[in-house]
Amino acid sequence: MFRRLEDKSLRFLLIRDSYENWGFPKGHLEEEETPAEAALRETCEETGLDDLVLRGPIRVIDWHFRFRGRFIHKYCHFFLFESSTALPAPQIDEGITECRWCTMEEALRDLSYDNARGVLRRAGEMARTLVAVGRGRPRPEPKPILPA
Repeated sequence: MFRRLEDKSLRFLLIRDSYENWGFPKGHLEEEETPAEAALRETCEETGLDDLVLRGPIRVIDWHFRFRGRFIHKYCHFFLFESSTALPAPQIDEGITECRWCTMEEALRDLSYDNARGVLRRAGEMARTLVAVGRGRPRPEPKPILPA
């Protein structure tokens, strides 16, 4: 998730979990939910932000691990959302202990997971493109052309 500042600089939102790891909002699909719908729901829940605009898919990452003797192959879909709200509220009851807007450099430094850095870099490219072309900002209504 990102937000634009008035000087066109960008800030990216990180969340800290109960293990003190910095990352991005994520969660599980609920029945009949698409990955984009789940991403929006989880991001709103975990950050308290409800003005999110979906700007597009970032990427899917996957990894393998063992849990209770079982081999697990997990997939995680990441989407780029834009917010105009500056004050997130962490979902404490779900273990989210802090939300923080960061510059790209701060976020790359503080992320706890290497695979999240690739997601962030791609999100940064997408957000910079949106800002450069002005997409997502409301445009003023065209003025009518009056006969001379």
